[in-house]
Amino acid sequence: MKTTHKLIIGSSELMPELADSSIQLIVTSPPYFNAPFDYEGFYYNYDKYLEVMSTVSKEMYRVLDKGRILILNIDDMLVNGVKYPITADFTKILQGVGFLYRDRIIWKKPDGYLRISRRSGVLLQHPYPMYFYPDNLLESLLIFQKGEFDYKSIPDTLKQESKIDLDEFKKNKWYSNLWHITNVLPNAKYENGVAAFPDEIPRRFIKLFSYKGETVLDPFLGSGTTMKVAIELQRNSVGYELKPELEEKITKKLKLDCTDIFIDYDVNFEVIRRF
Repeated sequence: MKTTHKLIIGSSELMPELADSSIQLIVTSPPYFNAPFDYEGFYYNYDKYLEVMSTVSKEMYRVLDKGRILILNIDDMLVNGVKYPITADFTKILQGVGFLYRDRIIWKKPDGYLRISRRSGVLLQHPYPMYFYPDNLLESLLIFQKGEFDYKSIPDTLKQESKIDLDEFKKNKWYSNLWHITNVLPNAKYENGVAAFPDEIPRRFIKLFSYKGETVLDPFLGSGTTMKVAIELQRNSVGYELKPELEEKITKKLKLDCTDIFIDYDVNFEVIRRF
């Protein structure tokens, strides 16, 4: 099965490269507002951040096909002592542009990942009421849908080609709304300086909500994880990334990690630079 993959270096606030209803699944992790590990100081203030996310959300709704799914890996963010309710605000934005809120899955990182930080350690210095601030071991995986899906629109042959492995489904407890998945470690090969999610997150959602040969979009591509997994699972993909300096990292990740797939399958990879 031939698949095509487009890396677009530019903002996803406008996606003129994509036609209306041309995408069958969106899996993404938007930047956290001015997070030190993401886009530190990039947004003038929180209102500006929400304005940009609203603009991107309208474009995501436009390009997503009817009945199809948007996956958002996001959570609230602490910046300079202020906690921002990103999850709630993003949900309101997406509902406002027309998406239906379908579900929420909690991604739990390994217990060993958590350490007493400056935030939670305040109580150790002041063991009294009102000094408690918890560290976060959880992130949200929000599921939205664009209207009702026509199950009869998918040919039986394609259904069989894309059939979900029920043993994998049961063994890893995909049926639960609590997913235990190891996070990307700080010394990961291609993730230095990028707030990347692990391959397992797009892998599960691409299997659960798309068919082979369909197109997956990540409007905040980062290090290219969603595109890499789409290649592995024989889906087409489009990724937008605002930082030009990440192009080399994304390209290396795709062509090195997916070498066998590029050789064994008909894979077309294209880079479009707006700058």
